[in-house]
Amino acid sequence: MLYSAIATISLGRASAGHSLPTKIQRAASAGFSGLEIFYECLDFFAREIEGLDTEPSHKGLLEAARRVRAICDNLQLAVVCLQPFMFFEGLVDVKEREEKFVLLQFWFELCRELGTDLIQIPSNFQSHGTTGDMERVVTDLRTAAQSGLEQSPPVRFAYEAVSWANYYDLWEQSWAITKQVNMPNFGLCLDVFHFAGRVWADPSAASGVNEHCDEQLNRSLEQLVREVDPVKIFYVQVGDAERLERPIVPGHPFFQEGVKPRMSWSRNARLFAFERHLRGCLPVEKVCQAIFVRLAWQGWVSMEMFHKSLYGTESTLVDHMAERAEASWSNFRLFVESSKP
Repeated sequence: MLYSAIATISLGRASAGHSLPTKIQRAASAGFSGLEIFYECLDFFAREIEGLDTEPSHKGLLEAARRVRAICDNLQLAVVCLQPFMFFEGLVDVKEREEKFVLLQFWFELCRELGTDLIQIPSNFQSHGTTGDMERVVTDLRTAAQSGLEQSPPVRFAYEAVSWANYYDLWEQSWAITKQVNMPNFGLCLDVFHFAGRVWADPSAASGVNEHCDEQLNRSLEQLVREVDPVKIFYVQVGDAERLERPIVPGHPFFQEGVKPRMSWSRNARLFAFERHLRGCLPVEKVCQAIFVRLAWQGWVSMEMFHKSLYGTESTLVDHMAERAEASWSNFRLFVESSKP
């Protein structure tokens, strides 16, 4: 069974005034069954509760989480996960590492209030103070997983290979790490954008793709189907991105010094899946076929996208994004069903 979810950030940025309760209600009316609660959305809801325009207190965040759960329970929506727990693994500075583990304990509290048992960790792309040493990374993630098992109820972790991460930007690497962590509550978040956006696409190239892109993608998908235990995929995010008119190099409006092109592309021009009419360009269908048909994976599927338009302040934005997400889910389901033998 495939269950529909949406990332709250994909319905409008909280910093642009799009409140979390409004987005939750609109997700429910669009027919979604679950939500990825994006921390930024929870943060701004807590500020709203406390009447602040700065970082909220832990008390305010916990109250926001309680209210979110009440709204979701009333609408019969599941909270799939809280994300992203960023810049975690491989920190060099001892104090910074200790602070992250302290913060993780607070996230466990947030999970209990939200009624979710899952935290998503994106692979580290912090610009300084990190190491890619595999032993260190695995130790950090295993320690987090062990701490998660001590919670009541236990908390799981979904590790996502971010396509512009410092060291681990391929799903194959996240799978290798997951196997080494070797904990029952530690698995993968597979993101179709990051999957295809790394192995197939290159927004800094004039062609928009990597050399031998199709061959690389096919090889990667064969490995996925052959090697990955579906039980270790905790959930899947499905999305696309715009084909750009020109590459992200100096002079392009998305170009930022020190920011990897894939990150700029993601922040500015991602799309919901199956939006070819908006210049969607990734081989979404091919990746989805491997995950949902050949591997026959079942579980939560989240419609996730980021885009510069999410910063729009117009009151109709949340409705518009919800309509697009609903159409994306419908087209996704149609594709999966029609692809089955």
